[in-house]
Amino acid sequence: MKDANLGDAAYAELKDRLSRGAYKPGDKLTVRSVAEALDVSSTPARDAINRLATENALVYAGPKTVIVPILTEADLREITLIRIALEGLAAQLAVDHAKPEHIEQLGEIQVLINAALDSRDYARSLWHNKEFHFLVYRLSGLPHLVSMIEAQWLRVGPSFYGLYPEFAEAKHGVRNHEMVIEALTDRDGGGLRAAFENDIRDGYRRLRFAVRERAAAL
Repeated sequence: MKDANLGDAAYAELKDRLSRGAYKPGDKLTVRSVAEALDVSSTPARDAINRLATENALVYAGPKTVIVPILTEADLREITLIRIALEGLAAQLAVDHAKPEHIEQLGEIQVLINAALDSRDYARSLWHNKEFHFLVYRLSGLPHLVSMIEAQWLRVGPSFYGLYPEFAEAKHGVRNHEMVIEALTDRDGGGLRAAFENDIRDGYRRLRFAVRERAAAL
C-alpha cells in the first residue's frame, strides 16, 4: 500500500509540474531524473512516467527515456477550442460562488505573476498562472469539469514557454487577468467568461506562431 501511495503521489506531482510548464516540449526525462526531482525511489517514478505515457502526456523515445511531446498546429488548435468551451463555462459558473476573499486571493497571485514577469522568471510566472486560473475554475463547483480542464492543461502546459518573452512584454495575460478580477468584483458572468476566452485566444495566437517558427526551422 505504501508503494501504491508513493506512486500516486509521484504521478500527481509530475502531472502537476507538466501542466504548469515546469518542463518544455522536447525535454527528455528518465526514471532517474524524475526520481531525483520528486525525491522518490525509482519505482514510483517509473509508475508515474508509465501512467503519463498512457495519457500521451509523455512519449517513449527509448526503453528508459521519455520526452515531452511537441504539439503540432492541429494539436494546438484542437486544445484551444476545447479550452475555450470548458474554461469559459467554468468561469461563467464561478461568478455565483466567488467571495471577497477569493477576489483578494486572485489579486495576491497576480502580484506574484507580475513580479515574476518583471524579473523574467517565466517558470515562476507559469507556476502562479495555473493557481490563478484554477482558483476560478474550482469555484464552478463542478469537479469533473475541472478535471477535464486539467487534462487539456496537461497537454498544452509545456508549450506555454512559447509565449515568452513576447507575451510577457506585451502584457496580454496581465490585462486579461485584470479583467477577470474586475468581472468577478462586478459579478459579471459574461465578462468573466470573455476575459478567460480572450486570454486563451491571445495565448493561442502566440503559440501558433511559435509552432510555425519551429516547423520552418526544420
